[in-house]
Amino acid sequence: MSVLAVEGLAKSFGAVRAADDVSFTVAAGEMLALIGPNGAGKSTCFNMVGGQLAPDAGRVRLDGRDITGAAPGRICRLGAGRTFQVAATFASMSVRENVQMALIAHRRRVWRFLRPAAGECRVEAEALLARLGMADQAERAASVLAYGDLKRLELAMALAGSPRLLLMDEPTAGMAQAERASLMRLVRALATADAIAVLFTEHDMDAVFSTADRILVLDHGRIIASGDGPAIRADPKVRAVYLGED
Repeated sequence: MSVLAVEGLAKSFGAVRAADDVSFTVAAGEMLALIGPNGAGKSTCFNMVGGQLAPDAGRVRLDGRDITGAAPGRICRLGAGRTFQVAATFASMSVRENVQMALIAHRRRVWRFLRPAAGECRVEAEALLARLGMADQAERAASVLAYGDLKRLELAMALAGSPRLLLMDEPTAGMAQAERASLMRLVRALATADAIAVLFTEHDMDAVFSTADRILVLDHGRIIASGDGPAIRADPKVRAVYLGED
């Protein structure tokens, strides 16, 4: 059974059909890229999966459970993690404290703020940072991190709940080319090791073609192609609509 199953999603904004009968699945350990030109409906579909938008029609299932229209917090507790185009971290806290906060929130132990929280989930936070190669930066303030490290910290926070599904919205936005490649290699390794299904949107085609197992191409809210990298590169419709080739 697929970790994520999307069936017939549709969404309109007035006369604009932003998503029209979009269906796909993502298996454990698989990385699926959602691409397309501006206005293709990528963000709309992505946000319907993540709970930021409710679909007009269709279904979203996570490990067989219907999460259609559920709030983002509930979807997170049911097994999804998410990163954003602009890294969402607590700038005034240390790297370790950011991950501790994510762990505490996922375990719904906020009530423990009635007493000092410095020791809460500390061991787990340090172990997660070690996996992402950030153990030596645990005590640094998030505000002083290079942007590539900030994106890795956000990834650590998204992984705090041991998600079955990882949603990544433009994960390499704002990063230098070497940082992009490094981050996507890390995501690939984590997805494989932990059998995490990954759905991501991305404008960097190098990141897409070097990392994605499958690629889904949208145009005007509809799927126009689906397949692996070579199949997508060779598809004449994709080349005309998105890759800029006749």
